[in-house]
Amino acid sequence: MVPLRLLGLLCALLIPVLHSLPWSTDISESKGPGTVLQTFFFNCSAYMPTLELLSVRPPTSFFNQPSLHGHKGVYLGKVTLSSSARLDALVVNHYELQLQYRCGNFVADGSLFVHVQRDPGRIPCTGAFASPAGEFIYVPETVTPGALLYTLLLPGLGVQRVQMNITSAQDPPFFPGSFSIDEQGLLRAPPQGLRGQAQKTFQLQILVSLGKSQSCKGMLTVKVLPAPSGQVSFLQKAQSITIAEDLVPGSEVVRVQARGFDLLYEIISPRPSSLYSIGQGDGVVRTTAPLNLARVQGAVVTKLQVKAFERLRPWASAVSDLTVNVRAVNQWPPRCHPALLLTQIPETALVGTVLHTLLCVDPDSAGAPLDYQLQFHSPPNSASLRLRDRILEVNTTLDCDVPGASFQHSASILVFDGGQPQMTTEVPVLVMVTPVNEFSPACVPRTFRVREDAGPHTLLGSVVGTDMDYPRNSLEYYISGGPSTFSVDRLSGELHLLGPLDYEQQRLYKIIILLIDHSQDWDFNSHRSGSCTITIEVEDVNDHAPECEPPFQELSISTPLGHSTEVTKVSCWIPQEPQRLTLSYSIMGGNSQSRFRLQGTILVYNDTMLGLPWPEQPCTYELLIHVADVGPSIPHLSTTATVIVHLAPWKASTVATSTHQSTVSSTMTPLIVTDVEAFWKPEPWFVVVLTATGAVLLLALGWLLSRILRGLAQSLQAPSKPARAQLLNSIQGNEGSLERQMEAPRMEISQVPRTAMSLQHFDGRAQDVRTGRDDLFNTLTGAQRWL
Repeated sequence: MVPLRLLGLLCALLIPVLHSLPWSTDISESKGPGTVLQTFFFNCSAYMPTLELLSVRPPTSFFNQPSLHGHKGVYLGKVTLSSSARLDALVVNHYELQLQYRCGNFVADGSLFVHVQRDPGRIPCTGAFASPAGEFIYVPETVTPGALLYTLLLPGLGVQRVQMNITSAQDPPFFPGSFSIDEQGLLRAPPQGLRGQAQKTFQLQILVSLGKSQSCKGMLTVKVLPAPSGQVSFLQKAQSITIAEDLVPGSEVVRVQARGFDLLYEIISPRPSSLYSIGQGDGVVRTTAPLNLARVQGAVVTKLQVKAFERLRPWASAVSDLTVNVRAVNQWPPRCHPALLLTQIPETALVGTVLHTLLCVDPDSAGAPLDYQLQFHSPPNSASLRLRDRILEVNTTLDCDVPGASFQHSASILVFDGGQPQMTTEVPVLVMVTPVNEFSPACVPRTFRVREDAGPHTLLGSVVGTDMDYPRNSLEYYISGGPSTFSVDRLSGELHLLGPLDYEQQRLYKIIILLIDHSQDWDFNSHRSGSCTITIEVEDVNDHAPECEPPFQELSISTPLGHSTEVTKVSCWIPQEPQRLTLSYSIMGGNSQSRFRLQGTILVYNDTMLGLPWPEQPCTYELLIHVADVGPSIPHLSTTATVIVHLAPWKASTVATSTHQSTVSSTMTPLIVTDVEAFWKPEPWFVVVLTATGAVLLLALGWLLSRILRGLAQSLQAPSKPARAQLLNSIQGNEGSLERQMEAPRMEISQVPRTAMSLQHFDGRAQDVRTGRDDLFNTLTGAQRWL
C-alpha cells in the first residue's frame, strides 16, 4: 500500500534517477539538527511547484518543512532535522511524514517513513538527569557518612562499563567533603557526613564517558533536610465528621495533620478502603466511589485509621481514628408508573369508579411513605375526580349532555417524598369522557293545512325533533311508509308536497315521521329512534262550477192581469261536490221592465206592478239567470242558465193559464271557457292624446270615403223610373220594418203574428261569427230570430 500512496507523488518525475527514490529511510539516533533525511527531484516547467510537510506521526517538532530549489523546470527538495531534534530509538523509533507535492493543478500526496536506529557507541543521558534543571534528591542531615544517596541509571548500556565522574567543584567551606559516584552510578554521601548542612543545596555536574569519543553530561541537585525531632503525633487523636451522600468521587472529605519531619500518610484500616483514600503527602482524605446509601451497604458510617510516618524513618509514626458519617441526601424525586396517566371512560360511569392505581417509589429510600395530591388544570376547580391514597376515582357524574359539560379533564398528581430537600414528581392525568347515546329522539305531533291546489315542492312546515344527547338534535328525518305524495328533508325536517291533492277524494293524511339520531356515541353504529304523527288537512278549493238541469228552457205562459205566476224552477247543483248545496240565483239579463223575479230557485212572472201596460201582442223574454256558489271557499265559480218565456195576452174566454215548456237535454252541457288576458292601463294623458289623434284620423278617413263615393255616384247612369219606384218602395218597406223593430224595447222582445207564435218554438241558440249577435233557431223548421 505504501508504493500506491506514493505513486501520485512520483507521477510527475521524469528523470530515471527518481525511480530509485526510497519511500522509507533509516537514520541513526546520534544524528543531530540539520541532518538531511531525504532528497527529491521534480520536473515542473510550466508552474512554480511546492512541497509541503502536512503531518508527522507521532507528532513532533523534530522535522523541518521541506526546502525546494530548482532551475529550468528541475527542482530539488530536501527534508532535514530541526534544531530541536533529539532522536532516541528507545523512546520513538519510527516516524511517518505525510508530504504533498503540487505542480499547477496536479496534486500528489505521499508518505516518507523514517526509522531511527540505535547507536551502539552512544551513551544516552535521558530523563530528568539530562534536562537543564537536572535531577533533585532530598536527604536528611543525619544521613550516615558515605551512605548511598542516589543511583544513576542509563538505559541501553547493557553490560557495557562506563566511567562516571563529578566534574563540578566541591571546595570547602561550602562542601563539607566530596560526594562520590562509581562506574555503576552509585552516589554516596561525603565521608564527613552532612551534619550541620541542613537547608543547603549541593549541585553536582556528572560526566558519563564510554571510551574516549562518547560521553554525556547531567545534573544532580542534593538538598539537605533538617534532622527529624524523633516524634510523630496527630493534632487530633480522633475525630468524627459528617458528609453528604451526594459527594462525587474525588471530593475532599477532611484534611488530617500530624507533627513530624517529612511525613507521609496512609490508611491502614480498612485495607483496602473502597470508599475513601488519603493523599500521601498532604493528608487529604477523599472519596473514591459514589456514596449511594440505597445501593452501597455499610456506607452510612465508616471508621478509618490513618497512619502518619516519616519518609526516611517509616518506624517513626502515629495513628489517628477518623469516623466518617454519611448523611442521606434526597437526590431523586419519586418515580411513578405510569409516568403519564391517560384513560377514557363513558359518561355513564358511576361515582367511585376506579380509573387507575398509581405505583410510586422513592429511589433514595425504598419503602419510604409518599404523599399524593390531585391538582386540576382543566376545567378549573373541577370536582369530577378524586384521589384516595394512590387510587384515582370518579367523584361526580360525568354527564356530557348538560350545558357546559367537558369531555376532557386535565389534572396532575403531585407525589412528595419525605426527604430533605423535599422532592416532587408530577404525573400528568388526562381523562377523556366518551359520550353515550342515552336518550331517544322525540317530536311533537303537529297538524299542517294545505290548499288542494298547492303545487309540487310546496313547503308544508317543519318537523322539529329534539334529542337530549350531545350534540343536541343531531337527527335525521324519514317518512315511515305512507303515501308518496309527501317528502321530508333528511336533515332539516322540512315537509314538502310532491304530488297533487284532491279535497273531494281525500281530505286528511296522517304521516309517521321517523327520527334517527347519529354521532352521539363513541360507537358510531349506536343509534336510537323515535317517531311522531303529522296530520295534513287538505283545504277545499272551489274548482267546480255549478251545473243546471236543464241548462236551457223555453216555455209559454198566459196569466190574468194583476196576477203573479210561477214560470219554472231552476235546478242547479255541483255534481263533484254534492255537499255544497248553497247557491245564489240572480237574473242578469233579459228582464225588461222587471216583469220577472226569483224566489229562491223559482222564476215568477210578476204582473202586480202598477203602471205596466198589458201587452196586446205576444212577446218573448230571454232571461239569463246567473247561478254562483257561495261560502268561504274562493274563487267563486258560476254558470248561466237560459230561460225563454213566451208571454201571450190573456183573453176573457181563457179558462186557465196554459204553459208549454221546451227544454234542452241535459246532455247538451254548456261550454264554459275562462280566458284570462293581460291588459295595459296607460296614463290618462296618453289616452287623451291617443283619442284625439284617432278622432282626427277617423274624420280624415270619412271625408276621403265620401269624396270617393260621390265621384263614383256621378259616374253611374241615372236609374229608370220603374226602378226608382221599386227602390223607393223597398226603402219605404225597410223603413216600416225598422220602425216596427224600434217599437220593441231594447231589441229583446220580437213581434210576431199571434198565429205564428203559437206554432213556432225555438230550441237552439247560436252566435254570428261576423257581427257577434246571438240568434234563436228552430231545428225542425229552420226559423230564426235575432236577439
